[in-house]
Amino acid sequence: MSSRPPRILAIAGSDSSGGAGIQADIKTITMLGGYAMTAITAVTAQNTRGVSAVETLSPEFVAAQMDACMEDIGVDAIKIGMLGNADIAEVVADRLEDLPCPIVFDPVMVATSGSVLADEATIEVFEWLMDLATLTTPNVPELAALGGTEAMAGREVAYLAKGGDADGPMVEDRLVRPGMDDIVWSEARIVTRHTHGTGCTLSSAIATRLALADPLEEAIANARRFVRDALMAAPGFGLGSGPLGHHAVRGTD
Repeated sequence: MSSRPPRILAIAGSDSSGGAGIQADIKTITMLGGYAMTAITAVTAQNTRGVSAVETLSPEFVAAQMDACMEDIGVDAIKIGMLGNADIAEVVADRLEDLPCPIVFDPVMVATSGSVLADEATIEVFEWLMDLATLTTPNVPELAALGGTEAMAGREVAYLAKGGDADGPMVEDRLVRPGMDDIVWSEARIVTRHTHGTGCTLSSAIATRLALADPLEEAIANARRFVRDALMAAPGFGLGSGPLGHHAVRGTD
């Protein structure tokens, strides 16, 4: 009998078009050999061109989903994505306060399409979640909204500054940890419009690799490779920022 897969709980919003959010999380976790569970924070009507409607679930129902998974199935790692509002962010942080497993927090504020997914009150609660997280994964505008590198240094949290939104032919991702030297990954940019869900995919991949007992640096390296392979395998759907090709990529051991 094969060993049981690691149990990953993704806390995020649903993307009706399947490219980002919970749908990207499930695909990523499954392709990397994990068992995906979900606590959905909001449902969206969206496609590759943008978000047209959002319905946020109640904090109590989000907490109930988390409790149902953790009390019965158990959990080996947590991925946090779109939270919807400050009340949901607070109840999620409260539930995770003493959880002894890796937590990867993707501080989703703006979708690839440009749609705003977090208000100022929600961003304020991100301080609590960053304190709890093993790793926070902001992109360029999210890092700026969190106060930039100086503010992050003052928080003394580990974070991966993602460079996909920066200009230039190279993409640089920088792992910053208190009291340790930075680690930088730099690779040629994959020129494509099919980037919908890259942040969701990366954070879920890191969480899964951490649950598989990868050290943090190795988990990030493996997750980055998965994202790049999925970008190369994009099926070409949609008229805007299309989805990745999760279906075509296997994880690396």
